[in-house]
Amino acid sequence: MFEQFEPYGVVPILSVPTVETGIKACEALIAGELPIAEITFRTDAGAEAIKEVADRYPEMVIGAGTLLSPEDVKKARDNGAHFGVSPGCSRELIRSSIEEGLPFAPGVCSPSDIMCALEEGVTDLKYFPAEKSGGAKMLEALAAPFKHAGVRFCPTGGIKPSNMRQYLRLDTVPAVAGSWLGKRDRLENEEWDDITRLASEAVYTAR
Repeated sequence: MFEQFEPYGVVPILSVPTVETGIKACEALIAGELPIAEITFRTDAGAEAIKEVADRYPEMVIGAGTLLSPEDVKKARDNGAHFGVSPGCSRELIRSSIEEGLPFAPGVCSPSDIMCALEEGVTDLKYFPAEKSGGAKMLEALAAPFKHAGVRFCPTGGIKPSNMRQYLRLDTVPAVAGSWLGKRDRLENEEWDDITRLASEAVYTAR
């Protein structure tokens, strides 16, 4: 899954109020040379926005976030998502994602979470909530006993331009994910030029 993330180093997280907002936000990201996004299922518009973006912009790597049930996994796949993520580690969701053929990263923030994922054969993991769980130093310590098992992490939660490099310097972190590029007020105010600018800056910082 993280092979889709690695070329960019950063994955914007969008919780879109409308389908049209999701389309416009993704157009702005593409203009900023960051053709990747996670659209969460926190809003009613999420699934349809994924479908529209996937249909209109095949170059866009579009994923579904906040998957909480097998039904969410199926909905993500049916609407054209290229990947899915959840806030926690659920064996049921991992197995559903395998059945649906959806690349999937469960959320982890403890050794037990990581072991749960490894028991199901999953090594690409979402470290969440990253900053509240101890930040990059905590992740470095957490990853150490599992490196030989091939685990990799995408930190999410409190990530911003000022701290993203702290995570990306870790050899187990191919990319970070954050919502600063598509904050709710920025989406509602249709600040597409700002999103394009922030996307370009994020790509530069990640490199």
